[in-house]
Amino acid sequence: MAKRSKRLRALTAKAPGKQALPLSEAVGLLKTFNTTKFDQSVEIAMRLGIDPKQADQIVRNSVVLPHGIGRTLRVAVFAKGDKAAEAKAAGADIVGEKDLADEIKAGKMDFDVCIATPDMMGVVGPLGKILGPRGMMPSPRAGTVTMDVTKVIQEYKAGKVEFRNDSGGNVHAIVGKLGFSQEQLVENIQKFIDFIISLKPATAKGQYLKGIAISATMSPGVRVQL
Repeated sequence: MAKRSKRLRALTAKAPGKQALPLSEAVGLLKTFNTTKFDQSVEIAMRLGIDPKQADQIVRNSVVLPHGIGRTLRVAVFAKGDKAAEAKAAGADIVGEKDLADEIKAGKMDFDVCIATPDMMGVVGPLGKILGPRGMMPSPRAGTVTMDVTKVIQEYKAGKVEFRNDSGGNVHAIVGKLGFSQEQLVENIQKFIDFIISLKPATAKGQYLKGIAISATMSPGVRVQL
């Protein structure tokens, strides 16, 4: 613990504090924090000028990043018949119906993303209290309730990121690995920022984008210029 604290103090000393940097400079600085034996994930946090209590101001969607996120997501699909066969052929890791729902209720959730065809929502609906808090509940708005299971599975396997604002109006997402090149991280992060901007709710008042920071698994945050 002491060694870790010493390392974090040293990295924090390199960070510019509250000073925001242009995206490329911020990524360049973040990459100097790559001092661990494993390839750390890079996360973006965006503070938005929305009222999270208003249903029409929820910012929730998904986006395919140009260079993926550095790991292959495990995808579970609720489907039956031909769509179940299609999901398996498309590379889904788990495919099921009531049997899959029973496993989830029992606490077995060996997947990162959950997709469902519309006709399976009667089975999936009761799982909302389990999947919802984990950000895994299939949703038409996020594109995870769909008949086009092949397309959605392939998108997630290629690096699709799903997100939803929290109760404080913040959006968090994984946008790559520190082992990515600076150019790859900049392109991924810029794509995510541009997409969030495009989702500004029509009813949101005042400044929409209030703050951006990037960090790695074991690093201080670096503020990014708006």
